[in-house]
Amino acid sequence: MTDRLMLLDTASLYFRAFFGVPDKVKAPDGTSVNATRGLLDIVAKLVTLYQPAQLIACWDDDWRPQWRVDLIPSYKAHRVVEEVTAAPDVEEVPDALQQQIPLIREALGALGIPIIGAAEHEADDVIGTLATGAALPVDIVTGDRDLFQLVDDSRDVRVIYTARGMSNLEVVTDETVVARYGVLPEQYADFATMRGDASDGLPGVKGVGEKTAAALLRAHADLAGIRTAAADGRLTATMSARFAEGSDYLDVAPTVVKVATDLDISAPCVPLGGLDAAARDAADALAERWNLGSSMTRALSALASAGDAG
Repeated sequence: MTDRLMLLDTASLYFRAFFGVPDKVKAPDGTSVNATRGLLDIVAKLVTLYQPAQLIACWDDDWRPQWRVDLIPSYKAHRVVEEVTAAPDVEEVPDALQQQIPLIREALGALGIPIIGAAEHEADDVIGTLATGAALPVDIVTGDRDLFQLVDDSRDVRVIYTARGMSNLEVVTDETVVARYGVLPEQYADFATMRGDASDGLPGVKGVGEKTAAALLRAHADLAGIRTAAADGRLTATMSARFAEGSDYLDVAPTVVKVATDLDISAPCVPLGGLDAAARDAADALAERWNLGSSMTRALSALASAGDAG
């Protein structure tokens, strides 16, 4: 078995846990813990299935970076509940989930899982940088298809895609991206730029859907080639007009859509399951205090087993 680095798109997973785990079990003080328990169960399942050598929880230090908003003001605008000066805007998050985020960080720390974020950047950018610089093969765990742009068979970087649920995980490789979208992973960011994404507030190019975007990329390799062809009259008059109309958007959107791969961060080498007796006791105490119960036990056991296997 090849040693692999597993990178968690943490917010994607704890949102999934919050909405997927019934809010029945509470902490002794009445605080909801469903997202925390659910995330611990997700970690246990992922580690058991894929046996990573290293595991990192990648974090949104800024879920809507101002430099992306400056380029496209509509970027994630529909998720903002409060604009904040000199700090990340407040994202629309259910109160019962927002209250658990500090506990989620504490629980991950108790398991010995490093949490890495980067100022003015999203978890996607952290994942992009760590995946690009990794010495090991990489598994990226996310429900966000934007990260398909990082898939690379030649470097053994794949996505463990959670959008269909934790009982129907999908391993995404070059072949998967080509079969589903008709483009290579390295073309995916240009594909997404043209198609647009309402969930991220990206309008795309009017009249260019997935099939048209894929056909254009097959013919012209990348967005720059397509724009040149449009300017030179090598596209239909209608299509050339669409790209001319969308030129302001196309000048800036690739920078917004492309995941950063060159941040000043690095992956710590932390072996799984390396908790000493005192750390294990602290994790058990945290579980007792917050009623995390068997979820913490399963996560600890899975990490210990993976560490022993490594």
